[in-house]
Amino acid sequence: MKRLHLLSAIATAALLASCGGGGDGGNGFAFIGAGTGTGTGGGGTVTTGALQEPPVIVTTLSAAQIDGASAQSGLQAISGKARCDVNVISLNYTTVGPKGEATNASGVLLMPAGSCASGAPLVAYAKGTDVQKPRTLVNPQDPETFTLTAMYAAQGYAVVATDYLGYAKSTFPYHPYLHADSEARTVLDSVRAARAAVASAGGSLSGKVMITGYSQGGHSSMSAHRAAERDNAAEINVVAGAHLAGPYNLSGSFKVTQAIAGYQYFVPMIVNSYQRVYGDVYTDINTVYKLPYANYMDNLLPSPTLNYTTLLTTGTLPGGTPNQARDALFQAAYIADVQTNPNNALYLDAKKNDLFGWNPKAKTLLCGGAGDPTVPPAVHMVPMKADFDSRGVTTVTTVDVDAQIQATFGPGGRAPTDPTTAAYATYYGAYHGTYEPPFCHARARALFDTVK
Repeated sequence: MKRLHLLSAIATAALLASCGGGGDGGNGFAFIGAGTGTGTGGGGTVTTGALQEPPVIVTTLSAAQIDGASAQSGLQAISGKARCDVNVISLNYTTVGPKGEATNASGVLLMPAGSCASGAPLVAYAKGTDVQKPRTLVNPQDPETFTLTAMYAAQGYAVVATDYLGYAKSTFPYHPYLHADSEARTVLDSVRAARAAVASAGGSLSGKVMITGYSQGGHSSMSAHRAAERDNAAEINVVAGAHLAGPYNLSGSFKVTQAIAGYQYFVPMIVNSYQRVYGDVYTDINTVYKLPYANYMDNLLPSPTLNYTTLLTTGTLPGGTPNQARDALFQAAYIADVQTNPNNALYLDAKKNDLFGWNPKAKTLLCGGAGDPTVPPAVHMVPMKADFDSRGVTTVTTVDVDAQIQATFGPGGRAPTDPTTAAYATYYGAYHGTYEPPFCHARARALFDTVK
């Protein structure tokens, strides 16, 4: 297989810069505000999934443009050539927060154009963790957006992808990170918003819904799949779910003594989220974080200005190995209590957001890579599958794409083994965010193709 240089922002931007885009002029739809979900906000019942503003075609990507970008990035070897042009449509819709607070979220609808626009199945996608508050998937040059474009929308699927609460146009004051119920609500309300936007555009959907997501999004998509089948089956016809590299076993992950790659980003986001949602993680932030981090960690992420790189280069977050970063950031006594105390509040809050104990009705795929240093399948996918198996669930299959990752990216067709080498740092630094996603998306689409 051609060695992938997947979706660097520079390469994608260069190829898509000529795509144009109508902005707000000439490509707008008539406003439709039809949502069928409800929530309880401060002023009473809230209709969720209603469009807050007219959806707008930001740009139309031709099949030739998509092929040019996917060929240059290497993604085309996995996605195949585009069959359809794709309209990139902005969404801003009503939803509710973890406690029923009336609010909004933004996102994107990637709608196949022309003959592909009639009777399209809908893929609802939940994105991976982001530390940048302004980022929106409505940007056609965003690498994650382009993956969805090439892998699904250009193949005839409509795709709706939420920016989540607390990002982009959302006015919610924080992001309830890895809070299962609010993740589910935000994803399912994006489905309602997409249906309203498609109708206003003159397109149509088949009524079949597939739910997928990657990393944080794997947790979000499984939460949404569970909620749709449990609470919304008459409204949302989920025919398949593909949950990719998701942290389903959150409480179990806190018992692992080896820190994950990216610990200094992800664990503070969990701590801060659960403190906001449940209010019981700490009474004094200094018992959790060391100085100087305790002075600002509760309001740091997502950041309006800093990204993964600049959080480290500015010294805002510590670098080093995962264990070194953890030990520089967190109080040792706090980490020890989380790992060993069954009554630790953070552990118990995480347990509320584990995804064990439900039985998917639709065909379901779990995908991961055995070498993933951020969301190890041994901690998450394997226990999740064992939980399904313990109740005789037959709808769930798993796949490990590590062999494909090694064959494509590993020197000599295997993963580097010497942790002191640059090759090791490069390989494992890119594993979860760059190498793994396209292979899992390919497996997801293969499943969706059987039920579309």
